[in-house]
Formats: sequence, C-alpha cells, structure tokens
Amino acid sequence: MKTNGNTILITGGSAGIGFELAKQFSKLGNKVVITGRNEERLKQAASQLENVVAIQGDVTNAESTDQLVAQIKEQHPELNMVINNAGYADVYQLDTNANAAAKAGQEMETNYLSIVGLTEKLLPTLLKNENAAVVNVTSIVAYYPQKMLPTYTASKAALRAYTDVLRDTFEEKLNVFELIPPLVNTDFSKEIGGENGIPPKEVADELLLALEKNQWRVPVGMSKDFVQISN
Repeated sequence: MKTNGNTILITGGSAGIGFELAKQFSKLGNKVVITGRNEERLKQAASQLENVVAIQGDVTNAESTDQLVAQIKEQHPELNMVINNAGYADVYQLDTNANAAAKAGQEMETNYLSIVGLTEKLLPTLLKNENAAVVNVTSIVAYYPQKMLPTYTASKAALRAYTDVLRDTFEEKLNVFELIPPLVNTDFSKEIGGENGIPPKEVADELLLALEKNQWRVPVGMSKDFVQISN
C-alpha cells in the first residue's frame, strides 16, 4: 500500500490522533479531507496543514453523512482511503444506576454503527479507485477490556470484528487495516489519565510503516503485548 499520492478522508480529524494522521499524511504529498462536528475547530486544524481541506459533518447523523458522501463524490471522486477515527467514550463502572444502556447506545452509534454506515456509502467510490483502503481505529481495550470503559470496550470489540469481516469479504479489492492504539496523550483520553499515554505521532508513524508493509493489524505501543500482528 503506497503512502503518498492518495486522497484520504479522516473522521475526527481536527484533534488528537486524527489531526496527527492528517499532518503526517499531508507531509507525504497526500490530499487529506478531515471531517468532524465542530466547524471552527476543523477550519483551524486545516489552516495549520498543507493539502488539507475541511468538511463539517456528523457521522452519527444520517442526513449529515449523506451530505458528506455526496460532497466527497462530487469534489474528491478519486478518494481511495478512509480512516474511521471519530470516537466517543463514557468513563464509568457498571452499577445498578449506571444508565449503561444509554451510554452504550451513544458509544455504539459513534464507534461502530456510524462507521459501518459511512464505509458502506463510500464503498462505490473506493472500489473504483486504485490502492483502495479502509483504516478502522479500534483500541487496546477491544483485546484487553477495562472496567472503567465497559461499553466503550464493547463498541471497539464490535468494530474489531466488523473490520475482520470487511477484509475477508473484499480480499484483493480493498485493503482493510485495524489501527490499535493504547492510551494516547490526547484531550479525548484526559479523563482516564491520557497525560501518561504515548504521543499521537507514535500512532501515526506505526500506521505509515504498516501501510508500506501491508500489515493489516497495527498494534501500537503496549498494544503489541496483547495483539498478534498479521499480514
């Protein structure tokens, strides 16, 4: 899988891992489209980078997703890579009053169902272009569950299974990667001690190496202790 000359859509691309991925891919001469809910933050992120455009969108909203897909088809028909990075997590423990079903609903919508929906809608565009790829960002917790993230863990485990099936289904037509970060030092992970995590750049660097080697499963940092690397 080549790491330059691509047109790449990154969800959740205005901050954290998504922003670092956009930064590294843009440096390599790729055209990068970032999307997210906060238009102001998106524009600010894009203004710091070259070859990056921002499209405001909420991947958990069907109408917004349809608008995003239509804009991609019209303005970036050469799109050949999607990095499903947008995520949501509730930090809590299961209890009789945890309201776990509501929390799980939002996590499953953001971390799993929206990815299935967006990927399906973009498949016609991806499959007509060379070097087509999907990168799904799961988590170490999909392999090593954490009680402080009970339903986030479940949503990432669902995404992990979907990623494997997507790869098996399309085989030679679509390169499907699973990026598996551990704790990363981002605003997203502040509530669970993100300041003790690895820098987002380490995640981006590992993905770039894995793309070059066609290494489908991409554990980063301590995730390597729990995940078997496969090609």
